[in-house]
Amino acid sequence: MSVATDIEHSIQRKYTIIHGTCKDHAGDVTVSPLPSFDLDSTIFTTLEGKIPRLFMTAKLAKTVSWNPTVQQTIEQEYTQLRETFTVPEISPALLSFMQNECDLSAEHADGSFMEHLVFGYEYGLRHYPQHSALVLLLHSIMGTATNTFAMEVSKMDTLRGLVTEFEFKQISAFPSFLRLMYEPSFFQSILDNKERLDQLKGIRFHRVIDNQEMELSAEDLWIQLNYHLVHFVDFLPVANWQTHRSDPLLQIFIQLSEFLDAIGQRQATVNFPIPPAQFQKPKQESLSMGSHLSNWVPPGLKMTLATKSIRQFSDKIGHTLTFELLW
Repeated sequence: MSVATDIEHSIQRKYTIIHGTCKDHAGDVTVSPLPSFDLDSTIFTTLEGKIPRLFMTAKLAKTVSWNPTVQQTIEQEYTQLRETFTVPEISPALLSFMQNECDLSAEHADGSFMEHLVFGYEYGLRHYPQHSALVLLLHSIMGTATNTFAMEVSKMDTLRGLVTEFEFKQISAFPSFLRLMYEPSFFQSILDNKERLDQLKGIRFHRVIDNQEMELSAEDLWIQLNYHLVHFVDFLPVANWQTHRSDPLLQIFIQLSEFLDAIGQRQATVNFPIPPAQFQKPKQESLSMGSHLSNWVPPGLKMTLATKSIRQFSDKIGHTLTFELLW
């Protein structure tokens, strides 16, 4: 089975793969609520509380129609790209492991979990070639932010035998840093030491899947955060960013992007024009009642609630969210 040819990317994903640029496609798409949407079929099935579930459903339950001319242009550009840009085949053993020993059946933010993984893999190959794109293909296999686990702990040694030690370490760390970025002290503690980051040896933290203590070197930490920069690309709304700017995922993406620039560690090509903070009414997008309610909640309060939710998810599985910078 070919990962490269069996997945059909959305138009939004094709655009970002082509250009390495995130774009607010307002005016080129029509966005409408999707009434027949089941949150429990997604990785957010474990999300609790009527209000958080209402807001998440409003975020995900959308259907997009593209301007035919714009869509045709992007399709043609992507076809031309694939004539010169080859996506390597994944090893049959690794594909077999993913398909037969892991559960990747849940839906993600836009389509299937596998579509999300393959998008990250292809984007990484093209726009973060310095390091293995397999990390992006396997980034959530040891856990998501919502306590869904595609792989059982007992299969970690099998995975280790299918990837390099560098890949295994980065894959193991990924779910932890996805959670740690919601902790206000994470970015700030590093920025507070900006003038002596050349002396930073690494960071100590806990792995999500089994709470085992881990360490990354400073170099590996910057690489890890660049993997996350690529990962967040796939959570951007297709259009009307100023309408949805209070979304905690978008807030974290902005914070990570600015953070990597501030410390001079942006390695991946992710061109991201940060939207103005002012709310703006959407263009060619019909908002559901949940979206209207969500837009009334101040961004700071939304982030506080998101951080609380992440902490609750970690508490439920005995995962420790503390970390230590090593000097």
